[in-house]
Amino acid sequence: MKICVYLGSREGNDPRFVEATEALGRAIASRGWGLVYGGARNGLMGRLADACLAGGGEVIGVIPEHLVQREVSHPSVTRLIRVDSMHERKAAMAAHADAFVALPGGIGTLEELFEIWTWRYLALHAKPLGVLNTADFYTPLLTFLDTTVEHGFLDRRTRETLIADEQIESLLDRLARVHAEAAL
Repeated sequence: MKICVYLGSREGNDPRFVEATEALGRAIASRGWGLVYGGARNGLMGRLADACLAGGGEVIGVIPEHLVQREVSHPSVTRLIRVDSMHERKAAMAAHADAFVALPGGIGTLEELFEIWTWRYLALHAKPLGVLNTADFYTPLLTFLDTTVEHGFLDRRTRETLIADEQIESLLDRLARVHAEAAL
């Protein structure tokens, strides 16, 4: 199984973000799974790739040419896919992934998460997706999403397709379970 992870090109200001990111990279590798991510070596992105690689995991980075210098492409990934645009980046990441996880990040992370979730809602894929809610980073967003359900803008079943968990292993277990069920 390959997990696409959306996360920051910065490290943030809480050391728990780095700790959880590195732990996720190690967990993906220890399960014999692969990582698909944005291809950078800086910020949480680089920490994730380094941890997965150190654990013997396969790491596929996807980066658009215009970000090769800005995000500084990772020189040691198993495979670096260079694309022309952000649209191609997201499509390539989705094509190579069996499931999606969002870690702390900024507007790019949120945009990627919401786009892949929208694609699932539109039945363009049936792959599981989730957020690792490290240090309650995603709690305000999850509360907002529950509010959209309460106000009739989001169906409860659609809301439930976004898996949220504070624990890495249980999040990965839940994603694997949904992935297996979708394959039936």
